Amino acid sequence: MPEGDTVLQTAARLHEALAGQVLTRSDLRVPRFATADLTGRTVLDVTARGKHLLTRIEGGLTLHSHLRMDGSWRVYAPDERWRGGPGHQIRAILGNAEHTAVGYRLPVLELLRTSEESRAVGHLGPDLLGPDWDPGLAVDHLLAAPERPLGEALLDQRNLAGIGNVYKCELCFLARVTPWLPVGALPDGVLPRLVALAERLLHANRDRPTRTTTITSELRTPPGPPSPPSATAAPSATAAAPAPARAPARPRSPQPVRVQERLYVYGRARRPCLRCGTPVRLADQDDRPTYWCPGCQSGPTP
Repeated sequence: MPEGDTVLQTAARLHEALAGQVLTRSDLRVPRFATADLTGRTVLDVTARGKHLLTRIEGGLTLHSHLRMDGSWRVYAPDERWRGGPGHQIRAILGNAEHTAVGYRLPVLELLRTSEESRAVGHLGPDLLGPDWDPGLAVDHLLAAPERPLGEALLDQRNLAGIGNVYKCELCFLARVTPWLPVGALPDGVLPRLVALAERLLHANRDRPTRTTTITSELRTPPGPPSPPSATAAPSATAAAPAPARAPARPRSPQPVRVQERLYVYGRARRPCLRCGTPVRLADQDDRPTYWCPGCQSGPTP
């Protein structure tokens, strides 16, 4: 699922393939721009802004695209077979002598003046992976609606840009609160730490082929009955004594367990939580599948 880290990777691939090269092929398969011809123009750069892609082209033009849930851009060599989906899902083709970039299932595709890019991205909050990142401003934006559920607030790109549904679920798990907890109900100090964690996670994944939010090992209480009691001292040989009382069983101590999963809760409905073993639950929040652990996360649920 495209989020700020994967969109940044897409921008880097497109920039490497297109920037500085003259377009020899241009095909925008959306009615409004179907007649636009960009051939003969040089691509200047491709950059990410939150979850938006901006391809800037000679002559003061920008091709703005957004991947939403399942859009993608693929880059192919001249003789390489296109494998991104059936032809009817192609929305854009940009090619030069060495590479062809093909946009599949793009729900947003528009050509605008570069000077008017703010129409497309001016509403965005500070970008978690951008030079404008400002954690204090992001916290202020989130606190502006204290009654709003945390999960919805994190997905609102006007608050901070780059978080999608996967990170929403993972961040709420790591904060140990449910996505339905109002922002204003978070304990003191949790929100700034959560925002800082979001920035660290996206930066950690910006160059990874597969998104990872887990650590290599977790402390987990092993299943089974409590540990047997410690051995008691033997009674004195010179004096009769009643049998010693049975010591209570000791609860099992958490043991380090190697974690092989890449995500804590997202996509793991009904599977045991990596920390406590409670089955992960799934429900919709604002029409998005939302995962949480009822054992680890406190707060309201559907």
